[in-house]
Amino acid sequence: MPLHFPSRAASAVAAGAIVALLAACSTTQAAAGAAAPAPPTVAAAPASAPATTAARPSEPPVASVQTEVSVLSIPSVGITGLRVMPYEGTTDDAPGTRIQDKGVAASPYGKHGGVGPGQAGNFLVTAHRLSAGGPLRDLPAVVNGDSVLVTVGDVVYTYEIIASRKTSFRSERSLSEQRAAVPGKPGVPPTQAMITISTCATPEDHAEGNFWSDAQGNPEHRIDKIGVLRKTTAAPPAG
Repeated sequence: MPLHFPSRAASAVAAGAIVALLAACSTTQAAAGAAAPAPPTVAAAPASAPATTAARPSEPPVASVQTEVSVLSIPSVGITGLRVMPYEGTTDDAPGTRIQDKGVAASPYGKHGGVGPGQAGNFLVTAHRLSAGGPLRDLPAVVNGDSVLVTVGDVVYTYEIIASRKTSFRSERSLSEQRAAVPGKPGVPPTQAMITISTCATPEDHAEGNFWSDAQGNPEHRIDKIGVLRKTTAAPPAG
């Protein structure tokens, strides 16, 4: 039987159909590839940095306040410009007494001392009443409600006297109450800034026939005036 071959026209039509079909498949595949979202790129996590704590500028470093010389005034009794020298120790010990012998006040800090001006706790200030010029000779006349001004640099801390007490050098309990973070309450955590200003009760002791004294020549009793911080202000410009 004779073989029949398609005409040239039919072959051309068939070839065109095949080309069109291939083009359609390629277009479909390209569209599908374009529509598929690219996998997300994950950035490498940076190496963790050590945690830092923001400083609190409202609270000056403890050491800087405790070791700065301050100036104390009690206007109600005419005490003005009394220099307060900080040192590491405790009230009326040998180093503190040597400071007082120079006619200035001493303020102990450290494990057995107090805090600095304006800090939560007990700011301890001691000075002579009779010797070395008697800078605190009028301290017994201070009464509740009187103001005590303590200047450190360009800051003035104003305390209000709220209590008086008598400390005995012959009683460990009495001494611990004087030096406590909350005056009169050993072991109680402080919640506010307080001050204890102390001087000797020599005339009162001698009037009662009590002539006891310690190695530094301190009499048995001291007169303490206790205050609480009421306000903090900027010091007036010098001059």
